[in-house]
Amino acid sequence: MSEETDLNVPEPTQSIPGLGVSNNQGLLQWISSVDHKQIGIMYLWLSLLFLVIGGIEIMLVRTQLAVPNNDFLGPEAYNQLFTMHGTTMIFFVLTPAIFGFATYFVPLMIGANDMAFPRLNALSFWMTFFGGFLLYFSFLAGGAPDAGWFNYAPLNQYNYSSSPGINYYCSGLLLSGIGTVTASVNFIVTILKYRVNDMGLKQMPLFVWMILINSFLVLAAFPSLNAALVMVLLDRQLHAHFFNAVGGGSAILWQHLFWLFGHPEVYILILPIFGIFSEIFPVFSRKPIFGYGFVVGSGIAIALLAFGVWVHHMFATGLGNTVNNFFAASSLLIGVPTGVKIFNWLATMWGGSIKFSVAMLFGIAFLVEFTIGGLSGVSFAIVPIDWQLTDTYYVVAHLHYVFIGGSLFGLLSGLFYWFPKMSGRVLDERSGRWFFWLFVVGFNTTFLVQHALGAMGMARRVYTYPDLPGWGILNFISTAGGFLMAIAVGLLIYILVRAVRSGSKAENDPWDANTLEWTTTSPPNLKNFEQVIPVKSTRPFRDYKRPDDADWNRKEEYGK
Repeated sequence: MSEETDLNVPEPTQSIPGLGVSNNQGLLQWISSVDHKQIGIMYLWLSLLFLVIGGIEIMLVRTQLAVPNNDFLGPEAYNQLFTMHGTTMIFFVLTPAIFGFATYFVPLMIGANDMAFPRLNALSFWMTFFGGFLLYFSFLAGGAPDAGWFNYAPLNQYNYSSSPGINYYCSGLLLSGIGTVTASVNFIVTILKYRVNDMGLKQMPLFVWMILINSFLVLAAFPSLNAALVMVLLDRQLHAHFFNAVGGGSAILWQHLFWLFGHPEVYILILPIFGIFSEIFPVFSRKPIFGYGFVVGSGIAIALLAFGVWVHHMFATGLGNTVNNFFAASSLLIGVPTGVKIFNWLATMWGGSIKFSVAMLFGIAFLVEFTIGGLSGVSFAIVPIDWQLTDTYYVVAHLHYVFIGGSLFGLLSGLFYWFPKMSGRVLDERSGRWFFWLFVVGFNTTFLVQHALGAMGMARRVYTYPDLPGWGILNFISTAGGFLMAIAVGLLIYILVRAVRSGSKAENDPWDANTLEWTTTSPPNLKNFEQVIPVKSTRPFRDYKRPDDADWNRKEEYGK
């Protein structure tokens, strides 16, 4: 037994509380906490709060779009709601949830007691929290932002949006962006410097690998967004004219700066999900991951290629055939390492003894939904197709198959997988299956038909539409699917609350898992480990439990 790296964390006197404020721990204790587990849980609760808020916003939008020529919402309210929905889901639902799982489990998976910089970890969370608060304060300050989550110029200029909403958009995203960058610095240092002594890079869990790659991606991508947000504030407050063509600026400059962040952001929201599934598929297939090195290498390739594809969001801006052709080729190329991972996971499942838990069901559904999103994304790399489909509901369908069918499905899978470790309670699998089917059916009902709407020419970001053949019925189906998803989310909240209050107690290792977080108590003590088991492979706990399992330990099964 090798002793765990000492981070000078005080000896525990009790287990920390799980997902709720319990065990005589007051609210002030949570607010002042620097423990990575409690901060990770607060990230997850923050994400759930904004999921409910963003869901209410989009259901109001879908109600407006349920029938042609509807007057449920006016154009001003519609613009504010769809802007806030998109901004909320990307920056304050998906991002905090990913960072919540990473904050909680990265130290546990590498045998550390906490993050490298616990106070910086707390600062990162509170910057994200107050960034979201500041964004939503705009409703009380004269009007929410109304230029879309992408905040295009010249719509972000004062002449087009005189309410303070855009100012709050810039300020809120600047705060949360600072929190995201500082958290990424913390992850990099923690992973590289605070792993247990016998865990080399080749023994790191794949989730940890994806968080490490993702953190470098954040450090490279977010400065572009933060600089652009500052420029917008200078334009609006000091008439700087960065994006005002009349004053010598360029509206296209905003698109370059935004998408130089925005397309890597897609991979910032999906690479950790790849890591989650790379842990879940082996556990529930009872097989080692196929091609560990290829999974890591393809993740690095995705991060590098992510910065060479942003102009495919701008094919319709008239940059010229030479530029368009280059970025069309690079956009097709980035699909290769993503496809490699899909085959790695399928090969991991092939021939395995699969346990169809809710976490695994979401994993299998992810393979289908994310592939649909990936294939529709490849179609946008073909310039003539992009010209026809840009700014239609085909884009909306593609975006949601990537962000919901990809990122959110992964987060839900991770929630069902790791909930016993975080809370010491077990989520009810029977209710979880009801949630799974309601959500999957609702999701596909909502967004699959939007491919057809886009191909028929229905523009996105319009608050109403004429009664053209097929448009009304397809929009009504999409809205009905949205309400089914809302019912599913309500069921999820019920499942979570019931589990926290009265769920069955979880074993320390309920899934017969492979990695170090399952070697400690559920939930873990304040000091994560007294000692850490030897790390000889990427599955140290499995090796520890079955040291003589020759079939498991054969090198050819590791994909080497």
